Amino acid sequence: MAFIEVRCGLCKHNKIRKHGKLPNGTQRYICLSDKCSKKTFILQYQQRGKDPEVKKQIIDMAMNGSGIRDTSRVLKISQNTVMNEIKKSRATCRK
Repeated sequence: MAFIEVRCGLCKHNKIRKHGKLPNGTQRYICLSDKCSKKTFILQYQQRGKDPEVKKQIIDMAMNGSGIRDTSRVLKISQNTVMNEIKKSRATCRK
């Protein structure tokens, strides 16, 4: 039996535990750290647009002047996903 160390994708903390499964059978995890902003996560996302690393890249590319079509082509995701993520980040910046 192999041991896989699982860490939170955002806070990189190792205090986690299993938190059920998705309908497709993918294991969910929950971060037990108080400093973590997003509590639940999965290790391998089925859709690239839901991966936190890809979301960060969307914002980074937008801040560096890349357009929506360029970002979606480079990251191989939908233009709608890029647009929605930019709108979400803009709403959190206003608060």
